[in-house]
Amino acid sequence: MRFMVIVKSDEKTDVAGAQPSAEELQEMGKFNEELVKAGVMLAGEGLLPSSEGFRLQYSGTTEARVVDGPFAESKELIAGFWILQVKDRAEVIEWMKRAPFREGEIEIRRIAEMEDFDNATPEIVEHEQNLRKQAEAN
Repeated sequence: MRFMVIVKSDEKTDVAGAQPSAEELQEMGKFNEELVKAGVMLAGEGLLPSSEGFRLQYSGTTEARVVDGPFAESKELIAGFWILQVKDRAEVIEWMKRAPFREGEIEIRRIAEMEDFDNATPEIVEHEQNLRKQAEAN
């Protein structure tokens, strides 16, 4: 099973743009190394503050409206993420309990697989598998 672990942002990291200390970066590097050595980490990145981001808003037309950050009015911004491949929910929870956080919140969501969609025909599944192979080759 694949899970996305979403690290929530806060006033300090998003609005003020505070960066992690050298000690925090070292701790996170050690944790990431454990994840990689265990073979469960597929990806993981920190994100810059929303002041450097933008959103596309759709409202029933084919044209999207671009809205530049920051998004101070948003209550739940994302500071970073991991994509982990583990055997089940319990394993991802155990891994993330070991993350070197002192405060804040993370959200964990299972990534949908083609098998999760009732309407995925064999042709759709094959097409998706081919796209994934191409993406991995990139």
